[in-house]
Amino acid sequence: MKLLVRVIEAKNLPGIDQNGSIDPYVKLKVGHQRFKTKVMKKCLNPSYCEEFSFKVDDFKEQLVVTLLNEDKCFNDFIGSVKIPISRVFDAPDKSLGTVWYPLQPKKKSKFKECGEVLMTICFSQNQQSQSDMQTHVESGTTSPARSSTSSRMSSPLRSEELLAPIKEEKTSKEKISSLLSQIFNRNNELLPSAASNKIPEIPESTETDDSEVSEDKSEEQSLLTSSSNFEELLKKLEEKDEGIEMPANLPGGVILDQIYAVSPTDLNSLLFSSESNYLKQLAEIQGSTDLQVGPWKFDTETGSLKRVFTYIKAPSRLIKALKAIEDQTYIKADGKCFAVLASVNTPEAPYASNYRVEILTAISPGPELPSGEESSRLVVSWRMNFLHNTMMKGMIEGGARQGVKESFEQVAGLLAEKLKVVDSKDVGSEKEQVLASLQVEKQSDWKLAVQYFANFTVISTFFMGLYVLVHLFLAKPSTIQGLEFGGLDLPDSIGEVVVCGVLVLQGERVMHLISRFLQARVQKGGDHGIKATGDGWLLTVALVEGSNLPSVESSGLADPFVVFTCNGKTRTSSIKFQKSDPRWNEIFEFDAMDDPPSTLDIEVFDFDGPFDEAVSLGSTQINFVKSNITDLGDVWVPLQGKLVQACQSKLHLRIFLNNTRGSNIIKEYLTKMEKEVGKKIKLRSPQTNSAFQKLFKLPPEEFLINDFTCHLKRKMPLQGRLFLSARIIGFHGDLFGHKTNFFFLWEDIEDIQVVPPTLSSMGSPIVVITLHPGRGLDAKHGAKTCDEEGRLKFHFQSFVSFNVAHRTIMALWRARSLSPEQKAEIAEEESDDKGFHILEEESSSIKSDDDSESRSLQSEESGSFLGLGDVSMSVVYSSVLAVPSNFVMELFSGSELERKAMDRAHCVNYSTSPWEFEKPDVYQRQTYYKFDISVSRYGGEVTTSQQKSRLTDKDRTGWLVEEVTTLHGVPLGDYFTLHTKFQIEDQGSRSVGCKVVVHFGIAWLKSTKHKKKITKNIHANLQARMMIMFSTIEKEFVAGKQEMLA
Repeated sequence: MKLLVRVIEAKNLPGIDQNGSIDPYVKLKVGHQRFKTKVMKKCLNPSYCEEFSFKVDDFKEQLVVTLLNEDKCFNDFIGSVKIPISRVFDAPDKSLGTVWYPLQPKKKSKFKECGEVLMTICFSQNQQSQSDMQTHVESGTTSPARSSTSSRMSSPLRSEELLAPIKEEKTSKEKISSLLSQIFNRNNELLPSAASNKIPEIPESTETDDSEVSEDKSEEQSLLTSSSNFEELLKKLEEKDEGIEMPANLPGGVILDQIYAVSPTDLNSLLFSSESNYLKQLAEIQGSTDLQVGPWKFDTETGSLKRVFTYIKAPSRLIKALKAIEDQTYIKADGKCFAVLASVNTPEAPYASNYRVEILTAISPGPELPSGEESSRLVVSWRMNFLHNTMMKGMIEGGARQGVKESFEQVAGLLAEKLKVVDSKDVGSEKEQVLASLQVEKQSDWKLAVQYFANFTVISTFFMGLYVLVHLFLAKPSTIQGLEFGGLDLPDSIGEVVVCGVLVLQGERVMHLISRFLQARVQKGGDHGIKATGDGWLLTVALVEGSNLPSVESSGLADPFVVFTCNGKTRTSSIKFQKSDPRWNEIFEFDAMDDPPSTLDIEVFDFDGPFDEAVSLGSTQINFVKSNITDLGDVWVPLQGKLVQACQSKLHLRIFLNNTRGSNIIKEYLTKMEKEVGKKIKLRSPQTNSAFQKLFKLPPEEFLINDFTCHLKRKMPLQGRLFLSARIIGFHGDLFGHKTNFFFLWEDIEDIQVVPPTLSSMGSPIVVITLHPGRGLDAKHGAKTCDEEGRLKFHFQSFVSFNVAHRTIMALWRARSLSPEQKAEIAEEESDDKGFHILEEESSSIKSDDDSESRSLQSEESGSFLGLGDVSMSVVYSSVLAVPSNFVMELFSGSELERKAMDRAHCVNYSTSPWEFEKPDVYQRQTYYKFDISVSRYGGEVTTSQQKSRLTDKDRTGWLVEEVTTLHGVPLGDYFTLHTKFQIEDQGSRSVGCKVVVHFGIAWLKSTKHKKKITKNIHANLQARMMIMFSTIEKEFVAGKQEMLA
């Protein structure tokens, strides 16, 4: 019999290499028969889709599947799994189906979880007679299968992977015949005879998580696919829900966003229940065939619900009919919100092993309908997940985008037939519904007066005044005595003085209360109900209530009111008298802003009257950059301050930020900035903005304006990129695996200064950004200094285009944080400053044919930001030198020998900074030089960051020097950084020499169609430079040795 094994993919493999990745492949063994898959380079979730066929003589044998990591010296063991052959034979239909098998590590392995491998294992159902099998074996036509184009194991088998030699086959023919006879007699089946010499075809098997989906299911399988079981599994998933947030939309974009008049639970059951006929109806509409839906299974390891189903997609004008495998996983399910991530693989498509199409389906409660029915909002987003780099990336993504769009147009049509579609115009927005539900408590003046004057002070003063009036009515006029005269009646005793003083104090307090009441009556309404004007970013704040507000009065109750401040504009709430848990239900709108707001300042005051300064009870700040606006729709905000700290005071707010201009507001903002900068600013693509938002964890409304390559100056300069958006300025650097990532708001900046070029700045001007005291503390790790008042100072230098970067920074700062007077003052200062105009004139005067070629190259580029990832390294130089490693390290010591070697390599004006201690056995330094005209006709300047450390392996001694190089003044120099790694290893105690291996790689910061040309040019020049440098070292060592002998 033939055992058919299909290795589909693996996931969650441990990154055991130094770069955090591996080169995995799968090795399979049954008895003496061994096969292996192809090697997938640098991948932790490889996809193979390869088939193998084993000849089974003994059911006591086992299928041993081992996953290994390919290495230069020896292959590393990752994990293995053993499957008894008898288990496959005893399974229904002699098939285990498509199952994830967990890999088991070695006993002493430091990795407890080694990942999983997805395989389909079954016996071939179409058998041939013994004579035909012998004929095929002898003719070499029967062979194990190994295919990467089919995921249903229906392809023919290859001859070069036959399970055993021909001689072994002949000697075991009788054993095979007897075994087959026993098997088929036990199952009451007849051994079919073959009438031709054709290769037996493997039957199609459905790739499900546990077993084949067929009409003749067992009772256990029926239970797994039943609706009740689906509901039970869903309840189990809901019980394990830890309150995680709904996942954000995938960066490829939203392809379906619709509200339906159905509850979220019912919509989820329609789309994903095993008993729903939705998939069958959709397959008929789309022309898909051979739909096989697997059961939902609960994965105890990941705590998620999964299923796999397959189908054959209908052919289109461009591609033929393709087999598709869709793996669905529940990411969230809490009874109200559901999120399912589907990963679609088409193994037969070109370059199928390089990518997956991922689709996120999110179901959430919709707005309440006028009829009182429940509604659900369905949002479907997608992305291309490229597992490997490919030159066809753009074409693949474009074709997939068109296919996904057409497919979900059909999905929308089917759902419109089955469900009632709710028009968003018929239902008010969530904001309108929330605000409409807030009813302001109306309070009459009489009720306010009773509440305000019903206290001991007023009542006691009233009775004291009444008592005095009665006394005046009953008393007789006294005689004039002492210093009294007509019209002046003085107290005649100490008791009368005390009584007069008490009466005056009580009267003063009552008058103060009356004035406060009159002022409160005027201020009773606050700014509630004032409508915003204009178009742009509209901020609406609903103040619902407060909790546990402190009091500074002896009564223990405060008279609180709230002041909101955004972009210099304020809104004030009404005053709630004598309440610690006030309820406002008031709505405040800020006039539309051209820029999205960064922060909303909130402060709670205790009202003390019209002539006294209000006492601050506490304050807080809403940061829109660090918060998702959807999370602010209903939020309790804790107050900060000395008074509220013990009370744990909070405010209940509902905040909405809407863009009333749509996408045009971004274009208008960029147009306005272009006038300030004096340079065209390109609108970035959604993919670029998504990468930018993900890099700094920003909300979806944030958009990238520009980014520049530069150095962050701290103790040592750090090469990275400076990102500028409408609300933030951020920096990201990745040096030797250590990532530096921070940002701060434009409003946090107090001053921006430019320091002239110095030797320490490698001849580049320095932009010094100073923050307000106490601001930007999250970015403190990127600051160079912090003064006594808490001002952080950031130093940026080595810009490729300093003038453009400086103008853009100044323009954005002015637009966000400066008043008109400050803007005029800075403009006047800059008009007097001629330094930068001189730099501009010099830079504009240096023009040549080479520069025009450079401009033409740069004008063709899109300049889209790709982000920073792992750099693929390749060997550019390798040699064994008859020189000790210590002498070779003179190349990195700052000595005269290093300068001589660099001069011979045509690197002029070479200078270095001293090595500085970073951590034990790790040191860093900076170098600077210029290219000779013989190396680059553009000239150009080079700044590098170097890090040296000792080799950590016990078997090897030597040094590892890593280098990150930035090119300035060369075409497309800001599109990439060059990474070089020098590995200098001693040959052993008996040998004087050492082995030098130099790797290099290019980190692309922006996309360009000239990648191949640039890479080829850099490789050739770097290889020539390495040969010159190390040959110089050998010559100097030999010359020094001869001098010693002489």
